Amino acid sequence: MKVALFAASSSKVDHEYFRVASNLGRFFAKAGFTAVFGGGGIGLMGSLADAMLSDNGKIIGVIPRFMMDEGWGHPGITEMIITDTMSERKNRIFELTDAVVALPGGMGTLEELTEAITLKQLGLWHGQIILLNTKGYYDNLCRFFETMVNENFMRHEHKTIWRVADTPEETMSLLEKSDPKDKEWRKIARI
Repeated sequence: MKVALFAASSSKVDHEYFRVASNLGRFFAKAGFTAVFGGGGIGLMGSLADAMLSDNGKIIGVIPRFMMDEGWGHPGITEMIITDTMSERKNRIFELTDAVVALPGGMGTLEELTEAITLKQLGLWHGQIILLNTKGYYDNLCRFFETMVNENFMRHEHKTIWRVADTPEETMSLLEKSDPKDKEWRKIARI
């Protein structure tokens, strides 16, 4: 299985976030999953990649050229794909993957996560979407999604597009379960 991992590039976050990212990376390596991520060498992205590599896991980075030119790319990953733009980066990640796991992160992670949800809602991408809710990081976002549903900006059924896991172990369990891919989301996208 190839899984997109969206995560923070910040190196200043609480140690618990790093611990969880590393644990998830080790679980991925042991399960034989291929991780596809933004290619960064620091923050949760770097931690996860380092953990996977230390257990002989396969990890593919997809990074825009300007980030490589800045020296932001991880130097030791299995494969690095360089794109011209951020949009190409995301498109390539979605083309390569069967699922998305969003770890805590900043605006880039949020933007990637909401694009995954939107693409699935429109039937343009069909993988699983899991929010790894370390320390309740995504609680407020999930409440906001609930508001969208309650105010009729999304259908009640759309809440099943994503799932929430509190631990790397729960994330792995959700990834190993089948996802209701057969739902034709586009048919109910319009409210």
